[in-house]
Amino acid sequence: MSLETARTEYLNVGDVRFAFRRLGPTVGTPLILLQHFTGTMDSWDPEVMNSLAETRPVIAFNNLGIGTSTGRTPDTVEQMAADAESFVRGLGLSKIDLLGFSLGGMLAQVLAVQYPDLIGKVIIAGAAPRGGEEHLLEVVDDAFSRGAPDVRLPLFFMPSEESQRAGRAFVARATARSEGRDPDSGDAVSEPQARAIIGWCARKDEGDATLRAIGQPALIVHGSDDTMFPSINAYNMFKATKNAQLIIYPDSGHGALFQYPARFVAHCRTFLDE
Repeated sequence: MSLETARTEYLNVGDVRFAFRRLGPTVGTPLILLQHFTGTMDSWDPEVMNSLAETRPVIAFNNLGIGTSTGRTPDTVEQMAADAESFVRGLGLSKIDLLGFSLGGMLAQVLAVQYPDLIGKVIIAGAAPRGGEEHLLEVVDDAFSRGAPDVRLPLFFMPSEESQRAGRAFVARATARSEGRDPDSGDAVSEPQARAIIGWCARKDEGDATLRAIGQPALIVHGSDDTMFPSINAYNMFKATKNAQLIIYPDSGHGALFQYPARFVAHCRTFLDE
């Protein structure tokens, strides 16, 4: 089973139907994936997800209002995190690890603090802390103005030939699924998610209280030249989190984990298996 072929399952929690896919073995601590701004399950890199699933259960899902999940996308990180917790509890899981990318990394911070008995280890990729530096709308507008064959090429990758080559390979992998793909996100998702990200970063966190409350082991991964959430965010998260490791990949932007999929998976496995 792979991300390209996995059956989409559905879970009803109250009046919400969550769409999700699971890969990997049925035993072990599940790794729950939390996606980026406007991203769906089909926005994940199959190489990353399939490789992680070789040794542990991996679950990707669409939060409220995204893809084929029902409900209305909220406009705060805190509510998105609460919805994610409802999904996890609905699956009957009592212990999970998290991989949060971009907006998903913000959710991961909230979940780690609010549900310490549920969350084991946390991987935060390409994110910002509460009160961190963001240039979301500026970077997204610039990426769309470039006229690239796929907006993720200027949005996630550097202008260098090596980075763009990796970007084209990522796009090919991420578009390989031919049946049962999630629909692209529209304004009903992008607008509240943008408000959530901007609000998260605009609200200063006195003394980095959120980060300092994270007691779980954390792996913080970032691109060297991320323009959406500059790499100073990663360093500040590393400094304020009690038990954190920091990795910054070279010549890379917001999608560093997709530019270096094998290296990223190797680092995740080392961290999760410690």
